[in-house]
This record gives sequence, C-alpha cells and structure tokens, in this order.
Amino acid sequence: MAAALGYDGIEVMVWTDAVSQDAGALRGLSEHYGVPVGSVHAPCLLVTQRVWSPDPWERLRRSARLAEALSAPIVVVHPPFSWQRDYARTFSSGIARLREQHPSITFAVENMFPVRMAGREFVPYSPGWDPTKVGFDAYTLDLSHCAAAHGDSLAMADAMGSSLAHVHLGDGTGEARDEHLVPGRGTQPCAALLASLSGRKFTGSIAVEVSTRRAASRSEREADLAESLRFARTHLAQTSTVDV
Repeated sequence: MAAALGYDGIEVMVWTDAVSQDAGALRGLSEHYGVPVGSVHAPCLLVTQRVWSPDPWERLRRSARLAEALSAPIVVVHPPFSWQRDYARTFSSGIARLREQHPSITFAVENMFPVRMAGREFVPYSPGWDPTKVGFDAYTLDLSHCAAAHGDSLAMADAMGSSLAHVHLGDGTGEARDEHLVPGRGTQPCAALLASLSGRKFTGSIAVEVSTRRAASRSEREADLAESLRFARTHLAQTSTVDV
C-alpha cells in the first residue's frame, strides 16, 4: 500500500507479529516493494512488554540492531512506565550509552500524554509524559499525543529545539485518548508545524501515524492514507521523506 500510494518509506512498529521482529523478512519485503524502512519503533507499548525480552534495555538493543540491519537511522523510544523503577532511574544514562554503542542510530524519545479517567488524571510515565522536562539529545514529536495532552505541537517543537529528530504526523481533538486522526481533521496546527520545519533546520523524517481501524473498506483506508500524504507534501516547505 505504501508503494502504491507513493510514500517514501515506512516506519516499522515492532509488534507481536513475527515479521515485524525479523530483519531478514523486513529487508526482503522492503526490496520487493522498493520501499525503504525509515525508522523503527521499539516495542515500548503495554502489549509489547514481552516482545524479544521482558528486559526493556534488551528490547532497545535489539531495536537498534534491527534498525542497523535495515539502514534505518531512527529508533523511536517511549519514556519508561512509572512502575519500571530501575529502568526509569537509569534511562537517561542508558540511552546515552546506547548512542555510543550504535553511533549510526538516533534514539528519539517521544512525547506522550497523561491518562484521564472518571474525572481524574494520572501520568503513567516516569518522570513524566513530556521528555523535554528531562532533556535528551533527540526527540520524536507526536502531534496526536500533543492533542491528548491538551498541548500545542508548535510549542512542543519549540521545547524540543534543534533536538527534534522525527515527527509522527497525525491529529486529534483533545479527547483523552490517542486519536491518530488524518492531519487536518483535528485541532492541532499540523499545517503550521510542517511549514515551520524548514526554519527549524529539521533534517529528519516524518512518519504518517493515522488510525484506519474504522475504515469500512480497503479503498477507504487507502483514501485516508493518500489524503495524509497529500497534506504532508502540500505543507512541507522543503523536501523531506514522508513515511507511513
């Protein structure tokens, strides 16, 4: 689908699906369809805590090796969950060590969002959902997460500064969940953010991250992804790769 729609590449989300964990299989698919892998999303979600290993550092090491095998320069990483105390305590220094061990890979820490349930709010990440409060060498800016956090993606990009390395392009309306809307269908300043990247001297890649689970057919799913690609290319002020 990425090849048919004209995307420049894809981001691989390492999942419970065996193919997403297999460098050889992914490389074969990439070569067959002529679609390179631009980034690898490490298995950081709740449902992927046992992928490869229960040890989060082993999961990041294997994500880095997968990215190297696929010539993908970016590994997307979430902040630690609050119950991962040992991992959280050494997260900053551990990411720095990984960068030394894998110099061709940028480990881009992603902004998340607080969870709101029954009128209450809690943060399931340590020390928080906003990685700029700690400070890292590289970040992934997720616009849908900004919406869920009741934030502004332009302000988040300002906070990330020159360390902005990767963008997850989606949208949201401010609901207490990760909506992953097609850009332009929510309330985030998606167009303005894309237009600003040139002035920010951004040299990374942009991954379209939209949900198509509610699409009634393959053609509807393709239409949403095609619209997302058109939106990105229309508003980018410089040549950038757009992955799906």
